[in-house]
Amino acid sequence: MPDEGVWSAQDTTPAAIEAALRELLKEQHAKSEAYAPARVLNMVAVVDREWRGEIYNRLEGVGRYHASRTILCAVEPRRETIDAWVTVSATTEDPKPGEIALTRERVVLDIGPHHLPAIDSIVDPLVVSDVATVCWAPHGHTEAVDALLKLSQVVLIDSIMEPDPRSAVHRARELAKDAYVVDLAWLRSTPWRERIAATFDPAQWLEELGRLSSVAVRHRPDSAMAGVLVFGWLASRLGWEPGSLMQRNGELFGRASARRGDVELLLQPNPEQSAPGLSGITVETASGVSISLERGPGGLSAKRRSRDGGESSWTLLGASRGEAGILGEGIRQALLRDTTYAPALECAAAMLG
Repeated sequence: MPDEGVWSAQDTTPAAIEAALRELLKEQHAKSEAYAPARVLNMVAVVDREWRGEIYNRLEGVGRYHASRTILCAVEPRRETIDAWVTVSATTEDPKPGEIALTRERVVLDIGPHHLPAIDSIVDPLVVSDVATVCWAPHGHTEAVDALLKLSQVVLIDSIMEPDPRSAVHRARELAKDAYVVDLAWLRSTPWRERIAATFDPAQWLEELGRLSSVAVRHRPDSAMAGVLVFGWLASRLGWEPGSLMQRNGELFGRASARRGDVELLLQPNPEQSAPGLSGITVETASGVSISLERGPGGLSAKRRSRDGGESSWTLLGASRGEAGILGEGIRQALLRDTTYAPALECAAAMLG
């Protein structure tokens, strides 16, 4: 097993935790000059105490996209003090001469609800300065996120966790005023958006983009926001004027104005869909071309109908990253800048009024 240093304390302070981190790093370097701390990204996660283990495991499962220093703040009802557990571990065991073995730091804090309004004062001494800090609160805790905006350059959100798409759009736009937003609901639709774009990329199909007449998106009942963002993406990329989406029998429907006419938009919940996100997309053009993508075992099942009525089908293998892959991609995106999300979000906001 790779070398690991551990420190823990009950009823402690941020200053004591920061001192323990420095001491553990010194001890690691004393064991071998090959040990060097990774310095790319801070991750601050605020979670419910009862789900601390699950979130910790999700963060451990993101593969090569680990943050350099992870600070997991577990909120426990009625807790008044801070307990801490700190580890510094090397990614390589017994590095060879001349090699560099990166170390990563993990800080787990048990805190109470009364700590949240000023959680930035607890976290501030613990983050590595001069590298980006990502804030993530998968169980809500909006007051903690608002406080951490003073320290964070990136906020990781999941829009499908909001009560409804309108609330999700409002929250994302508010956060975007102070930080770069990475939305897991947006990242879940990446394979779908890539396949739609690739379908119309060949020259013989490109002209059909101007003839789109309808787009139907099927989704898990709690993932309507993922579908609205797909509509927003199409509208922003193709220059549509977004119209309002309205409720009808549990579905959302509306229209967008394109150069050659209106495009009908339909969001349909699919109760049989178990994973968060989309279950299918069907795109049709006025000339009779139809592209349909459906979630299936191992990837996406695709069907295409041409203008002459000919049909073809195939399977796009490995299109889904899974939830662990989505979180890892979210952390990776913290170091990048997706220029397509903000325009899609603005079009989604227009559609939702």
